[in-house]
Amino acid sequence: MNEISNMTGVWREMDAAHHIHPFMDTGALNAEGARVITHAKGIYIYTSTGDRVIDGMSGLWNMQVGHGRPEIIEAISAQLTKLDYYNTFFKTTHPGVVELSREIAELAPPKLNRVFYTSSGSEANDTMIRIVRYYWKLRGKPEKSQFISRRLGYHGSTIGGASLSGMPWMHEQAGLPIPGMNYITPPYWWTEGGDMAPDEFGLWAANQVAEAIDRIGADNVAAVIGEPIQGAGGVIIPPANYWPAVARICRERDVLYVSDEVICGFGRTGEWWGCDYYGVEPDLIVFAKGVTSGYFPMGGVILSDEVADVISLHGGEFYHGFTYSGHPGACAAALANIKIIKDERLPERVKSDIGPYLQAKWRALGEHPLVGEARMVGLIGALELSPNKKARAAFPQPGVVGTIARDISFREGLVMRAVRDGLILAPPLVITRNEIDEAIVIVARVLDETHSECRRLGLM
Repeated sequence: MNEISNMTGVWREMDAAHHIHPFMDTGALNAEGARVITHAKGIYIYTSTGDRVIDGMSGLWNMQVGHGRPEIIEAISAQLTKLDYYNTFFKTTHPGVVELSREIAELAPPKLNRVFYTSSGSEANDTMIRIVRYYWKLRGKPEKSQFISRRLGYHGSTIGGASLSGMPWMHEQAGLPIPGMNYITPPYWWTEGGDMAPDEFGLWAANQVAEAIDRIGADNVAAVIGEPIQGAGGVIIPPANYWPAVARICRERDVLYVSDEVICGFGRTGEWWGCDYYGVEPDLIVFAKGVTSGYFPMGGVILSDEVADVISLHGGEFYHGFTYSGHPGACAAALANIKIIKDERLPERVKSDIGPYLQAKWRALGEHPLVGEARMVGLIGALELSPNKKARAAFPQPGVVGTIARDISFREGLVMRAVRDGLILAPPLVITRNEIDEAIVIVARVLDETHSECRRLGLM
């Protein structure tokens, strides 16, 4: 360990000299020095300075089965020994991509049976834009090219994905969004609900979709896209009646409904898909992250039979694809990962066992004077920090308190993410009750220390 610890400064200098990090103030990070993660096992990551830290964000929302699973590592190794790479262009396929496609079709809602593969969720959303617009063109309605998404929705950081995302600070840096993007109010009761009860607010927020379609014109709207639970936007959990109402609105107006399951898919909500949790069936599903638990890059789009048939039977050649679509190693990782999720009944465990256990402890943190709301579905939750919970007030400088809490959390041994002034937790689905108890003790300590710091700074 001393040898590794002695390398920390060297690695930090090399990182600062040659590496540009995603979603990071590079200058500030280089001045501080990046944390160096050297290895991981189960729900824990380990730093070059010898710290053991609970991976409370499942890597980046994706380590469903935890770190260091030999079943996945061995499956990737065996696949690469046999067939390290070949593409799926040129009238070719391979056993892994065929078997995975069948597996995903069996897991998806009944009418979604065909899969297009990418290497990430961002690529998958770019692909979805292409598919949806091509579908309507083949239907003789090329004017149906507009998309509706939500403010604070996140659909990736490529040109298309960032344009779908309702995050103007991303748009400002790159002359985005591309044409055809429209943003509506998210189903975020804490900030948008006013005096409405949650159920009343759910219908009100869904009606924003109807009003947007009617304003733009149903003949111009191609699709409505949304994460079942908005992850990077702050774990925005809609009222139970929201998604059924949105799905009905889309059907009535002949608009496709796209469920972005990059974060919610593969058991995170206690169901295989977030749309299953809300009891709705979309026309397309976008997935990534949990499909391989992060052991290999992979994403994709699952198409309904209606959409797939129009494109495959009437579209001729679809001029779109990626070098690594359906990579053999990624398929091996996904198949092994899905087998673990099935064998260990992780969605059922999240729904009926470990999920309720964590949720009860998480919601109890809502009694803390710094916490305005403690919300969680499955194993994805947020603590909304507030200087005045009764008024649902925000801090005067958004993000300051959240950043303070996040940094204290890592120092205390738990990775949580800060979004504005909310703390996010989304641990691996294999977390145990003892490990949850360990994490909750840390969260309580983080809240106490953050509360004291807020009082010292005059923020409360």
